[in-house]
Amino acid sequence: MYVIDHVKEELTTALAQAVAKAVQEGSLPEEMREAQIQLEVPREEAHGDWATNLAMTSARIARCAPRKIAETIVQNLDTEGTFIDQVEIAGPGFINFRLRPDWLLEVVKEIEAKGEAYGRRDIGAGRKVQVEFVSANPTGPLHVGHGRGAVVGSVLSNLLEAAGFLVTREYYINDAGNQIVNFGLSLEARYFQALGQDVPVPEQGYHGEDLKELMAEVAAEKGDFYLKMDPEERRKALTELALERKLADIKRDLADFGVTFDHWFSESKLHAEGAIKATVQKLKEEGSIYESEGALWLKSTDYGDDKDRVVIRENGVPTYLAADLAYHKNKFERGFDTVINVWGADHHGYIPRMKAGVAALGYDPDRLEILIVQLVNLLRDGEPVVMSKRTGKLVTLAEVIEEVGKDAARYFFIMRSADSHLDFDLSLAAAHTEENPVFYIQYAHARISSILRQAQELGQIPRLLERKPLSDVVDLAQVNLSLLASEVERALLKKLAFWPEEVAVAALNREPHRIARYAHDLAGSFHSFYNACRVITDDPELTLARLFLVDATGIVLRSALGILGVSAPDRM
Repeated sequence: MYVIDHVKEELTTALAQAVAKAVQEGSLPEEMREAQIQLEVPREEAHGDWATNLAMTSARIARCAPRKIAETIVQNLDTEGTFIDQVEIAGPGFINFRLRPDWLLEVVKEIEAKGEAYGRRDIGAGRKVQVEFVSANPTGPLHVGHGRGAVVGSVLSNLLEAAGFLVTREYYINDAGNQIVNFGLSLEARYFQALGQDVPVPEQGYHGEDLKELMAEVAAEKGDFYLKMDPEERRKALTELALERKLADIKRDLADFGVTFDHWFSESKLHAEGAIKATVQKLKEEGSIYESEGALWLKSTDYGDDKDRVVIRENGVPTYLAADLAYHKNKFERGFDTVINVWGADHHGYIPRMKAGVAALGYDPDRLEILIVQLVNLLRDGEPVVMSKRTGKLVTLAEVIEEVGKDAARYFFIMRSADSHLDFDLSLAAAHTEENPVFYIQYAHARISSILRQAQELGQIPRLLERKPLSDVVDLAQVNLSLLASEVERALLKKLAFWPEEVAVAALNREPHRIARYAHDLAGSFHSFYNACRVITDDPELTLARLFLVDATGIVLRSALGILGVSAPDRM
């Protein structure tokens, strides 16, 4: 148990015992025993370290004014032997707690003992979670919207692992259906054009220049080899070749972005193995599918959808929903306790039918979670960027990474909640100034490394192995941590103390952006400390205490950046 958990448990227990005592003496009604105790950190430092609104949430069942309830609870509080130093009632009935200063000193000892494992949780208890993300059609390059989804899925996966879940990262390859038919027709037209024939790309086809370039390469390599084939065989061959190359490009771009997958699942496999047909048949046998107007319909309104959905068209061709039902059936059959899909904003309306489909298959729809990633507005110096200056086409993810770097791109894509629109300013992301949040955070880590190097060079501490805790070479038991008593030192200690709590809340709420915010706040607390407190001083005791605070900050900052997939440089 972390110090922060111990403190929360102490406060919760003290409050529960005070309520029980008040009930026993008759000053609060029996129903108060069931009251839910919630603790939060006040926004204002003046309001203490922790607060509870228990008195206000209990006013109805206690049939009493909140402030009167708060007074009764406080009168019955026993704080003996706890970290609780002061208790006060504020406003309409908040109960604010101030803790003894020494509780924060335990945090340094904890961080040094655990190293970069500090903050990791066992909330997941090894439960299996699949996170499916990106899953872009392999018919063109990845764009900035895919980039945001890639980082959200990647950081969420890292976060869930830090919280004790067993995570599988998966990419669903959309290599079947009508879109692939149109893809093949488009490739064929571009191939003919590369051979000098005037053949238009189908209206419903793919008109991107990337296919034109690809087929020009193929024509240069193979000449008229495909021209002699049966049209159906030709389209099939060109499609297979193009999908292989496009998928290789996607894998390369994602790898350059620090995004990897445990499993690449092909939609065409579902068709080839008869999984879609078997899934539809199962639903039909269970009465969840009916026939109307020559098509087969899922009774999705029985499971909360606003209307029933077609799964097999009149011509016998499965819809996207049919393939998705087979795919999700496959997911649950693989034993995942929770399945998380990271989807783009244009898929929002698809959520109810997918949830309904999962329920129709006999699974708890709450085991399927869907995160919607909103649109990205690409800017340069505050002005919208639509086309690439170099190519005159839509800006690709690869171009963004090339311009601002992997670290900045990953941080900017995750620094806002996924369900909010994101303004991504390329100029700001590339800037080496404090206004650039990722530079600001990385500079804090580089400064920490510089301080520790300087302390070693001056003989203040022995030589450290790279990124090992300072306690490996200095006996922490001999360090007077109580000297860390200034306001900025305590603020930094408090921020470090809450790292395990931040991991837990972010993981449970599926809010990976909180880690980016925490890293920025921690860097801010460190910069404030550095500007106010000289670390290496003429006082050896104070110097050593502050070096341990610096070292602990570096450990936590690396952990946060590790979850974000952003590097922690030692020099800048």
